[in-house]
Amino acid sequence: MNIETLCVHSPNEDKIAHAYGAMTIPIFQTATFSHPGVGESTGYDYSRQSNPTRTELEESISALEGAYDTVATSTGMAACLLVLELFNAGDNIISQEDIYGGSTRLFNTLGIERGRTFTYVDTTKKENVLNAINENTKAIFIETPSNPTMLVTDIKEMAEIAKEHGLLLIVDNTFLSPYFQNPLKLGADIVIHSGTKYIAGHNDTLAGFVCSANADIAEKIRFMYKTVGPSLSPFDSFLVLRGLKTLAVRMDRVQENALKIAEFLKNHKKITNVYYVGLSDHPGYEINKAQSRGFGGMIAFTTDTAKTALDAFEKIEIIKYAESLGGVESLITFPMIQTHADVPVEVRERLGITDKFLRLSVGIENADDLIRDLERALA
Repeated sequence: MNIETLCVHSPNEDKIAHAYGAMTIPIFQTATFSHPGVGESTGYDYSRQSNPTRTELEESISALEGAYDTVATSTGMAACLLVLELFNAGDNIISQEDIYGGSTRLFNTLGIERGRTFTYVDTTKKENVLNAINENTKAIFIETPSNPTMLVTDIKEMAEIAKEHGLLLIVDNTFLSPYFQNPLKLGADIVIHSGTKYIAGHNDTLAGFVCSANADIAEKIRFMYKTVGPSLSPFDSFLVLRGLKTLAVRMDRVQENALKIAEFLKNHKKITNVYYVGLSDHPGYEINKAQSRGFGGMIAFTTDTAKTALDAFEKIEIIKYAESLGGVESLITFPMIQTHADVPVEVRERLGITDKFLRLSVGIENADDLIRDLERALA
């Protein structure tokens, strides 16, 4: 099946008939399952470990990402923490320095407290990664495009480095979703998603995913998943499955809108920089085009003054001033004080995350209405 069809139809729906011919999987809102007899099981024992509603979601994401296995977690950060548990005290992880602030907070607190070390570099330059590898390095962690400055890292190049040095390559694929990009097919070992964002797509539930490339990694992830218990609830699994069915049409629409809005911002006299990987003058345009099927709906931009940025939040009407991204509604965010407040000041300033830097998650509204809203906000 093509990816648009896989978004709508579970890969196993022809093998497992839902009760009474239900078109969608029921919500198995149960904590435990009875056994047919001693030593026998229906395949489900306890919902912390597995649940039929969640299984259908996990298998659907595995089909979309080309994964050996996927686990669905309660949040995107729970997915990150689960992956972090693969590493021991003394292990070193090389990370893209421009990543979601919550990931930075996790690495610099729990990660360091438990003895791991982290080396932050600009992973768009191969030599930076090679120079950072030491005898304790175990993994490379990237986001591409990165959050929030939209840097593009060559996934195949990072996979080659990882393989050569016996490292794991971990890719946060939240910004493009499996509809536009599949890092496992490019050589990554693990893919992380905040399922709250594009996959669920309606700003109404929290979720995360860890997708494994092979049986060895999957077995380790499943063991920790069962042991620690960051599993997604049956009801939230149902909500994410419902959102997943429209992933293709939503991603196509937000990209169409984002291209128009990026061009508008690029030509606005009060905007000094526009960061959108769909613009041909973006430094990562060609790499992104080669390794993905689209550009997504995330735009960052800088204004001429801090006052212009602050005024924009007061004047917008359709676009909402809120954290998060990837929903049907357009959201504008002030990364310096919201999503990236926990990133060290010197790093934020080097990356350009200042009081003039804004991040826009484009929704599925009419593009002309969104542009008029931005015109009013910037006037």
